[in-house]
Amino acid sequence: MVQGLHFVGPRLAVMVEQAKALGGCGGIAVHCWRGGERSKSVAWLFDKAGFDQVVLLHGGYKQFRKHVLSCFEPPLMFKVIGGYTGSGKTETLALLERAGEQVIDLEGLAEHKGSAFGGLGMKEQPSTEHFENLLWSELASMDPDRPVWLEDESQMIGKVKIPDPFFRIMRSSELFFVDMPLAERAERLVQDYGAHDRKDLAAAIERIAKRMGPQHVKNALEALDAGDLYRVALLALGYYDKTYFHGLSKRDPARVSRITVKASDLDHLVVELKAHGTPSPAQQ
Repeated sequence: MVQGLHFVGPRLAVMVEQAKALGGCGGIAVHCWRGGERSKSVAWLFDKAGFDQVVLLHGGYKQFRKHVLSCFEPPLMFKVIGGYTGSGKTETLALLERAGEQVIDLEGLAEHKGSAFGGLGMKEQPSTEHFENLLWSELASMDPDRPVWLEDESQMIGKVKIPDPFFRIMRSSELFFVDMPLAERAERLVQDYGAHDRKDLAAAIERIAKRMGPQHVKNALEALDAGDLYRVALLALGYYDKTYFHGLSKRDPARVSRITVKASDLDHLVVELKAHGTPSPAQQ
């Protein structure tokens, strides 16, 4: 098939070869911007070229995007895990998923942990549009009659923006605030970020210099230079705790539950979170 195309349609042959390079001859989806004859023709071509399954996106990518964005509106039922930086929220999400709960890891989809240090060790971030597509795919796999656990986030995760309606539902949903001692949170940050290059850590500190304050930045950089990562973590938490508390103060206190936990007891935290039962739909 491909050999013949080299004689009668070199551009078509290249198209088939590129498609096969993406994923062999398995399934492939084809679309135009609005849908039309061109995508139908390419779908026919791939079918004849031996692909196991060829899916044609009716209405094109524009219609698909309209559908994606409509899925971020109510009704969505969320449970949100909050807490100061270093409280083990991402790890708790993973434990909840292992325990059979529905979970969406927003930071995982965004390839960023949400702070000035959040890009360290992560892959390149997707565009906001691609993030929305990934988020839609996660939601589409969820049972709408069961709640979905999320981590409390700012609307911007690095350079990626959480969709407005989705974020509004997050902010109005019941929040479970994980209250972990400061010293234990600092130790967790040292474990999470301590292996990164000192230059990268210094650059992250510099990114929040204006908000952290010149004296705190100076102290943090000196501690970093001396290898005192625990001191660096404590200074960074002084800034991040104030920032998170400001966001927390904007929530309805009646929809915030505080749970005290030690860093070594996240398994018990998961049991306690599950015991809180299913909250009301987020839009109520």
